Amino acid sequence: MKTKLTKEEQDILDSFEKDEWVPVKNLSRRKTELMRYARNTLKKDKRLNIRISERDLTELQKKAVSEGLPYQTYVSSILHKFVSGKLVEAKN
Repeated sequence: MKTKLTKEEQDILDSFEKDEWVPVKNLSRRKTELMRYARNTLKKDKRLNIRISERDLTELQKKAVSEGLPYQTYVSSILHKFVSGKLVEAKN
């Protein structure tokens, strides 16, 4: 049985098969470096209080449940995607 790949997965596989991947010279040091970056990126050290409509909050909570996330984590991820330029507008 052949596995159906997403576009992203297929792009990664194509890149790998073209030998575009190179090994990391010092894997242990690189892992430590990336873990430090991740910790600093994901560290939540500031609080934000906002007022939104009850309807919007209810919809956010529903979407968070469908994603399997607490709603505050879901809202935080939306904000992070926005400020990092990764939030894209849905095509209607």
